[in-house]
Amino acid sequence: MASSASRQIVLVNAAHFITHYSLLILPTAVLVMARPGGEFGDSYGPILTLATAMFVLYGVGSLPQGWLAERFGRKALMLTFCFGTGASLIAAGFVSSPLALALALAAAGGFAAIYHPVGTAMLVEAAGAKPGRSIGVNGVFGNIGVASAPVVTAFLAAWIGWRAAFVAPGLLAIGLGLVWWREPEYDHAAHASSRPFPAIPPALVRRAVAVLLAIAIVSGLVFNAFTLLLPKLMQERLAGDASLISMVGFLAFAATLCGAVTQFTVGRLIDRTTLKRAFLPMALVLAPTLAALAVVEGWLVLPLAGLAAAVIFGQVTVNETMTARYVAPALRARLYSVRFFLGFLGSAAAAPLVGLLHERTGNLTATTLVLAACAVATLVCALLFPDRREELEPELWANAAAPGPAREPAPAPAE
Repeated sequence: MASSASRQIVLVNAAHFITHYSLLILPTAVLVMARPGGEFGDSYGPILTLATAMFVLYGVGSLPQGWLAERFGRKALMLTFCFGTGASLIAAGFVSSPLALALALAAAGGFAAIYHPVGTAMLVEAAGAKPGRSIGVNGVFGNIGVASAPVVTAFLAAWIGWRAAFVAPGLLAIGLGLVWWREPEYDHAAHASSRPFPAIPPALVRRAVAVLLAIAIVSGLVFNAFTLLLPKLMQERLAGDASLISMVGFLAFAATLCGAVTQFTVGRLIDRTTLKRAFLPMALVLAPTLAALAVVEGWLVLPLAGLAAAVIFGQVTVNETMTARYVAPALRARLYSVRFFLGFLGSAAAAPLVGLLHERTGNLTATTLVLAACAVATLVCALLFPDRREELEPELWANAAAPGPAREPAPAPAE
């Protein structure tokens, strides 16, 4: 019989899938919704920008979640996430005006904001002393949500209608809420590790947190903009024929699936090496890959998009583990709230960035070049992050030098 911690991880993983899936329905559904005489107009850009309020609330709503979790309990918030997100998506499937769609999507974003600050903290505590693998697997579930949203949405929109593309995942979210309702409250204190959190030099903690929060803003924009533009990129570069919408969804799914595989691999790697050693190679690859993706045509787009997805999603696993390694458990939920708030502020800029630049230029070249420039900032953050052997052997923190510009010991080699 599965343990309470294992069941907790399964539920959190399922919620991660729903979170990312729900945010990426519109970018593919819009390819069907945008038509002459349609309720929402005939242009891609204006319809896509209706998601702006969704991503704004997705970011702003994450900020109070640590405090709300302490006041009302984590299970209550996750139930609110499931039922609220599900009801909002179902409502989006029945609207008939741009304003109503924007409001329904905004509600979905507000409820979805609960997941990352609360769910990630629940996952890390249930995972135990080495959370890297569990964070990696959790990332895979989120990425499968990202990857499957275009292909499933394309299928439902093409064969049933775009409304079904919103209603079906809404029902799934409500179903998860019913399952979670029956699960007893997880006792975090009873399952907490007996090993106390190490006393890390405050200067290193401040440095790690500063870099982490800076990364959050940049990576939030890059992550969200890339996932939003991917279906349109595939349509423009590979499948300009509108009859190939199902193929567009499949190609976007194939590229994004590379990110899911990478997150699982990175999750296993960071339990055996320092975070900087895992982060820096990915940061070095991202900017030139996005720059190349801005100009290539034809089938070469697919491997480049897959490589970009692998790096963008792999970095997410590293970033979430940074908090687990450098921040004490009592403060994690609050820091996750601040981190995801900043990250989702970057995410909120993604929809107008993609929509408005596409409207002005007629293609995605300028947008992708902007993301390449943002990736340079990510590289700077990777260079500034600490590289400490103590991450792998926390007992060594007791012997760490006093805070200050001390030499950083070489990390332990990967096994």
